[in-house]
Amino acid sequence: MEAVGLVKRRDDFTLGPLDLRVPRGFVTGMVGANGAGKTTLLRTLLGLFRADAGSVAVPPMGQVGVAFDQPFVLPYWRVRDAVAAYAAFRPGWDQDWFDGLLSRFGLRADARVKDLSRGEGNKLMIALAMGNHPELLILDEPTSGLDPAARADLIDLLREHMRREEASLLFSTHITSDLEHFADYLVFIDRGQIVYSGALDQLIEDFAYVQGALEDLTTQNTPLIRGLRRGRASFDGIVRTADSAAFGPGIRLETPTIEQIAVHHERPNDEEH
Repeated sequence: MEAVGLVKRRDDFTLGPLDLRVPRGFVTGMVGANGAGKTTLLRTLLGLFRADAGSVAVPPMGQVGVAFDQPFVLPYWRVRDAVAAYAAFRPGWDQDWFDGLLSRFGLRADARVKDLSRGEGNKLMIALAMGNHPELLILDEPTSGLDPAARADLIDLLREHMRREEASLLFSTHITSDLEHFADYLVFIDRGQIVYSGALDQLIEDFAYVQGALEDLTTQNTPLIRGLRRGRASFDGIVRTADSAAFGPGIRLETPTIEQIAVHHERPNDEEH
């Protein structure tokens, strides 16, 4: 999947212009705060929103499996009704595989969609999206509403899916820990713009989590810190690894998590009082 110069305007929010490439055969994680534009981007890529500018290239839609964070099937349907309607439009539908997913997720074929919990609704959408072994699987906040055990099981299932040759996954989430040891590439969206797109390992190498005493802050190194937070006697934030030489020996520099990079990048620096 590839987008070039993509723009979508919705009320007072503008997505882009941005370029995006989802490489074949890898897991691409998309992170950003609620309202950053992740769902708008996915819907525009899929043609559910008409782009105001730019171009998008996607595989044949029959080979793209999609699950948003809310069920899009009729609420009064039973699960088996949703499957019958959905499978008719999915080339290569594998009913045995789908039945196995229902069993794995603990979903009954006779359950009504409206009676499913949020987590169960997410599981149904994921099972439908995966039912024909799609070339490209797109999941929007798939772990929302899932307890930790169910989240871990879903990640295991997605790992199994990715063992298939040529399978690709675009995984949007604000639960960044889901991607720490799973994603190959990362797209970081902030206020409708892509602020990073590339290999996850490279992102981790490019930034460092910094902590130190307030007296270690100087007029030279303070502007280098993103998301600076001052406490009573200490501070923390994110810096580019290339700027680490600007900090003295009393400063602690650690390998950051995706969450630390995302949180500190998105929030403004504390002002000195």
